[in-house]
Amino acid sequence: MMLHLFKENVRIALSSIKTQLLRTILTVLIIAIGITALVCILTVVSALENTVSSDFASMGANTFTINQYDFSERIDRHNNAKTENPIISYPEAVAFKQKYDYPLTHTSLSFTATSNAEVKSETKKTDPEITVLGVDEYFLINSGLETTKGRNFTTFDIANNTYSCVIGSDFVKQLFKDVNPIDQILSIRGAKFKVIGLLKEKGSTFGNSQDLRVLIPIQVARSLFTAPDINYTLSVMVDKKELLDQATDEANSTMRRVRKLSPIKDNNFGISRSDDLINRILSITQYLGVSAWVIGIITIFGSSIALMNIMLVSVTERTREIGIRKALGAKRGTIALQFFMETLIIGQLGGVLGIILGILAGYGIASAMTFIFVIPWQAITAAFLTTFVVAIASGSYPALKASRLDPIEALRYE
Repeated sequence: MMLHLFKENVRIALSSIKTQLLRTILTVLIIAIGITALVCILTVVSALENTVSSDFASMGANTFTINQYDFSERIDRHNNAKTENPIISYPEAVAFKQKYDYPLTHTSLSFTATSNAEVKSETKKTDPEITVLGVDEYFLINSGLETTKGRNFTTFDIANNTYSCVIGSDFVKQLFKDVNPIDQILSIRGAKFKVIGLLKEKGSTFGNSQDLRVLIPIQVARSLFTAPDINYTLSVMVDKKELLDQATDEANSTMRRVRKLSPIKDNNFGISRSDDLINRILSITQYLGVSAWVIGIITIFGSSIALMNIMLVSVTERTREIGIRKALGAKRGTIALQFFMETLIIGQLGGVLGIILGILAGYGIASAMTFIFVIPWQAITAAFLTTFVVAIASGSYPALKASRLDPIEALRYE
């Protein structure tokens, strides 16, 4: 009996929607605009979070780096007048590596030699956009990088300054298409390097390709690229995550000794843990999520008023119909359910349209910004719940008004 009544109310609601198609379409579009804004921003936020997590999680939660500045200082110093930290020089980096002997840790020393190198292979050459890094045998491990072909540098390669290199995956598309890159020869600034490894594809981070880079032994890089004031980076991986706090504290003490800082002086270097970087960046995305809800709620508030208006007009236009139904024995609950069902259907139509448009818009923005797109189930759920709440808020008063109409007065209505 209940199922039959439900089907009948749905049929009546759809029939009523058809009779006022233009108003229904306009109301659905108003609801869809708010849901589209909400879903679109939440989709982009999810894609951004996924990209950031993928980029930094590959470093491992038990890794930290020592740089000229830590992540928060790098942001603040653009806005505030702060003391400039000195670069981490090669002697300082080597001194740290020699003095830091915390158990179960691996320290890597590296630097960016150039970001605009031209790489040649026989008659082919790349655009001058290749990043060359000077690294040691622990760089790949500490950075969470993997090789799909060949191997990583060994202690022998680094100690003997072999002219070998590990290349990014994009070189296969540019120089070694249909050719096994291992054992091929690359020319960088006139020096010949033998390819010993091919890195797994990493994609782009905020528009910067991670696959257009060449890794070479650090001393070889120092001999080829002799720019003044080269800034070195130290990264440390701890084998056991529970030792990370103690290892970080020990690294801080060691670096202070290397830089000869007195106890009363602040650090003039930065230590950044990979898990801290992820948390700091993800905390920023929360503001975008709040913005999405603010925009969505403002628009949805307007759509709620529009939906309530169309239902009140519908009640007025169907006053005589309501009187006939009541005269034939329809109860107040049945009348209220009929109009509430109509409101619910219109709201969900707007919600479905808004979800589709929002996901498409979010996918387009994520693709344009090279974010990793994920299906935003949280946004979809939020959209359905929002439209349901809108339907309840907008449909309750018109449904209650319709159910309370006096049948005699309703039958007189022209």
